[in-house]
Order: sequence, then structure tokens, then C-alpha cells
Amino acid sequence: MADEKIRLQKYMADNGVASRRKSEELIENGFVKVNGRKAKLGDKVNPKKDLVLVNGKKIKKENTLRYIMLHKPRGFITTMNDEKNRKCVAQLISDVDERVYPVGRLDKESEGLLLFTNDGEFANAMTHPKKHVPKIYRVTIKPKITDEQIAQLESGVVIDGKMTAPAEVRVVKKEEGRVVIEMTLYEGRNREIRKMCEELSLEVARLKRIAVGSVKLGMLQQGKWRDLTELEINKLMTLAGMDKPKAKRGK
Repeated sequence: MADEKIRLQKYMADNGVASRRKSEELIENGFVKVNGRKAKLGDKVNPKKDLVLVNGKKIKKENTLRYIMLHKPRGFITTMNDEKNRKCVAQLISDVDERVYPVGRLDKESEGLLLFTNDGEFANAMTHPKKHVPKIYRVTIKPKITDEQIAQLESGVVIDGKMTAPAEVRVVKKEEGRVVIEMTLYEGRNREIRKMCEELSLEVARLKRIAVGSVKLGMLQQGKWRDLTELEINKLMTLAGMDKPKAKRGK
């Protein structure tokens, strides 16, 4: 029986190169070669036989799985390298021994909890819309928000020609000139909260992710990271309907 082949972007994600989406970008931009030829989207590889190079370097099999959380500050972009030399989250986790990558993203002006891993299956489960892993955000709106606008956020807003999934919204604090709300999303579209608020003429003064599933940011300081506990990892995997990891966990 022939050895099983898998999609190239899955193989890259499973070995800690990048998320599947980012791996697809690397393939499309010509940074990946399979057995000496430039790869293309749709290619499949045999992990036991094929030689895969990314930026001229052979993919190294990761035997240790890492799951970490970072408190991302404002002003950092969610990428592991940036050709424009902007501040990126890779600088904040440079002391992590394994090659990990972000699970989803937070835009440059947003802050809070950002997960990293080298477990491709875990990353895919955390970001796949069908898994409905909740992500909770603390959003500061200026100067106010009406009950009607809250109802619209909860029921869905059309952005980029598509209705957003229903969200949960709770008013945390009302002060002169600002309102703090807590929003729970079950999908991860690009700049979703900012675009939803823009459609409703709401000004977002601050946007902070405070939890993913049952994993909370807590008292972790800005710019710092820590490994997830085994309990936290197991809860996230259970929430996403995953099996426990087969490889050794780091730390």
C-alpha cells in the first residue's frame, strides 16, 4: 500500500512552520519547494519520502508540542516576520525554543490574549468557524451605545457583503463619554468587531481580547507570555472536539 500523502499546507502547519493559511501564502509567494521544484497550492506530499524546503531550509519535525499565550500590546502586528521591519509579535516570543506561530490574529491596534502553537491540528480547530470556539473581547465605545445598536451587534451585521454570526453583548460599565462592553464572538473574521462597529457608526476607542474559551488573560502583563497549563489545553481541545495530542508537550 502506498504511503499516505497529505496537503502541503497541512504538513507545514503540523511541523510548526506556520498556520495553514499562512503556509498557503508562503506557497503562493514561491517560498516553498518540494523535491527541488517550486510548490503550488493543491500539492500533496509524502512526509516519509518528499523533501520540503521553506526559504531554502528543510522542515524539521517538531517532537515537542508547545501551547502558549501572549498578552499582545498595541502597536504590534500578528506575524512572525515583516518585510517592512514593523514591530511584530515574533519579537515578544523570541525566547521560545520551539518554532511556534500565532493562532488567528489581533490587528495592530488591538491587544490582549493571543495563542501560539506548533500543533497544526490545534491551530486549525481553534480558528475553524464550524468549531464555534468563543472568543471574548472588552470593547470601549465612544461616546455611547444604544440598546438598538447592542441588539444589532447581537443579531448580526452585514460586513463585506456577508452577515456576521450572532454575538453576545454585555454592558460592563457606563461613564461620561464612553461605554465598556463585553462581546463574545463565535467566528474569527478579519477585524470583525471593528467593522461591525463601523457599520453602526460606533467609535472603538479600545479593543482587548480577554479570553479564548475558558482560557483567560488574567493578570499576565503586556508583552509577556506563558505556557498554557495541561488543564487549559485539555479544555480547549474538548471544546473543539479534538483528541488529545499524540506528541510530547513542552514545559
